[in-house]
Formats: sequence, C-alpha cells, structure tokens
Amino acid sequence: MKELKGLGTALITPFKANGEIDYEALARLLDTQLTSSVDYIVVLGTTGEAATMSADEKRAVRRFIVDYVNDKSQSTHHKVPLVLGVGGNNTASVCAELKAMEAELIADFTAILSVCPYYNKPSQEGLYRHFCAVAEASPIPVLLYNVPGRTGVNLLPETVQRIYEAHPDKIAGIKEASGNVEQIKRVIALKMEHLLVISGDDGIACELMQAGADGLISVASNAFPNDFHQIVHERNAALQERYAEMIRLLFAEGNPSGIKTVLAQKGLIQNELRLPLVSNSEALQETIRQELAALSR
Repeated sequence: MKELKGLGTALITPFKANGEIDYEALARLLDTQLTSSVDYIVVLGTTGEAATMSADEKRAVRRFIVDYVNDKSQSTHHKVPLVLGVGGNNTASVCAELKAMEAELIADFTAILSVCPYYNKPSQEGLYRHFCAVAEASPIPVLLYNVPGRTGVNLLPETVQRIYEAHPDKIAGIKEASGNVEQIKRVIALKMEHLLVISGDDGIACELMQAGADGLISVASNAFPNDFHQIVHERNAALQERYAEMIRLLFAEGNPSGIKTVLAQKGLIQNELRLPLVSNSEALQETIRQELAALSR
C-alpha cells in the first residue's frame, strides 16, 4: 500500500446543464491530474457525488476513468493508482456490490474507500461487524473512511484497531475526516504496522503529516494538484497557510460546491451539481473568484 502514501485527489464528477455526465470535462480534469504530481486518484467518493448517480452511471464513469488512465497513447501522462468509493448503510448490499465487481476491482483498482454507514447510527460494535463483513467481501484492500460530519457516527481509534487486527491483510488504512486532531493522533499512536492513516481534511494535512500521518486525500487538489503535492510531500506549512482562506471558502457552503466553483472559474467544467446539492451563492462565487486571483499573483 505504499502506492497510497502521499497525495490522493478525491475526484469530482462534472455534469452538463441537462444533468448528464460531462465526459469531455472529465477528460480535461483527468489531464490536469495525470500531468501533475498527484500520487493517486479516488473515484466516485463523496466529492464525486456518487450518492446521486445510478448504478449504470457509476459503472460508465469508472470504466471511462480506468480506460483514460490506462491509455498508452497519452504519452505526457503518468499512470496513477485508482481507489474506488464503495460504501453504504446496508451492509449486505455493499458486500454484494463488491462481490459483483470482483474481476473489475482486481484488474483496475488498488483499494476501495468505504465510508462508515450513515443515517443508521450504528454502535461501535455495529461498525466493527460492518467493516469486518466488507473486508471479507472485498477482493482488494479496504480504506476505512471516517467522516462523522456526514454520517452521524464516529469510528473510534479502538474500533479501528479491532477491525485492523481482525483483518490485517485486508484493512489498508483509514481516511480520517473527523477534523478531530487529537483523535487522529491517537490512531497514529496505535502504531498498527501496515495501517495507513490519511488525512481527509485539506486544512490540517501538514499538522497530521508532522504527527506521522501518511498523506492526504484532498478536495483542493482537483484544482491545485502541484501545490498540494508540495504541502504533503514537503510538509510545507507556509504554503498550506497561504491556501487557508481558499480551503475555508471551498467548504463554506458544502462540498463539492466550492471546488466546482473553482474548477468552473478555471474553465475546466460547467458549474453544475445534482440535487439536493446546488451551486454556491453568487456572493460566495465572487469571493472565491477574488481569492483565486490573489493566489495566482
């Protein structure tokens, strides 16, 4: 799992004004990632709005991305590992989905990223059993994904340790997006031999890397891949501080609304989201425009 150290981009999914997936824009976005210093790409995660996509659409998007990344004709591109978001709040359905994709996962993806079950609010024992079932069903390694602000449940360090110890050959790491620095440091301090601890928050990446974290799965790197590679690989706190206001703005009205505003202003995509998500307010879009201009100076 050394391939998943460093900077991963939580890739957005571009849409057209009519709601269809914009594959031309997706190709442009992939070009920016594959010609940059990004270490890997996360496909169809939260930032990719996978929750609003049909099974057929998700299948088509992942096939497009796999084929594009593997296209040998793209001589200026470097090939990167791919991580696929596969999660949900119905354990049996998640496991069935993994088993149905077995051949595809083995051939095309380095790991899956599986979010804590949302809405149901399971206990720590329920989380333990859920992720043990996911580990047993998955043909490839699993990254746990703790994001209590979205799921309503917090995967505690002790439970992470239980899951890892039950399936050390399958649990590759955890994307920790609780925002709780002390909790994440506790996970790091457990020193589980092969468990990657990956920041899920752009704004605290340097602090966590300095504490021993293995990298960052970033939203901001959709638009600023080389700068965030420098932040992660060089522990460049000064550069992260320079992006502090932009990071705040990216999440001021929810994700991926903010990063889509930036990408649209950079001319890469149309600023379209699927309900219940909507584009940023005009006032926030203007503030982001000003901050983007300031960063380019």
